[in-house]
Amino acid sequence: MDVEDISTITPLELISLEEPPATKDGAIEFLLDLAVDAGRVSDRDAALSALLEREEEATTGVGFGIGIPHAKTDAVSKPTVAFARSTDGIDFDAMDDKPARLLFMILVPAEGGEDHLQILSALSRSLMHEDVRENLLDAESEETVQDILAEVVA
Repeated sequence: MDVEDISTITPLELISLEEPPATKDGAIEFLLDLAVDAGRVSDRDAALSALLEREEEATTGVGFGIGIPHAKTDAVSKPTVAFARSTDGIDFDAMDDKPARLLFMILVPAEGGEDHLQILSALSRSLMHEDVRENLLDAESEETVQDILAEVVA
């Protein structure tokens, strides 16, 4: 992948092993707040608006228990991916009707279309593998999650 190293795109403070809220909108805000708290988002309202607008266009519940809310916005200056997971899963309106247990929020600068597509594509491809999904669900530390992502998104 041509985008930055995974530790730059997804530093440890953007990885949460805490249980997110049980609703899609709540989970999106939970992921967004990780990025806000890490100083990656300059305008929370603008970023949230971009994420929710994208959700209205088509679901980001990609199936296989995965939700990937994403948006391009001027509220971020560099590609940012936040991660959380849900024990019971969250209804992300996936085509396979399975709740999302693995959640990735992707934010890229408004003019960062190429990075956006590369990150989304690399994540989607790697998450089709059951072993990758299981490893992420079983990870016991933020560092382990980051290591798994570094391996599969490289």
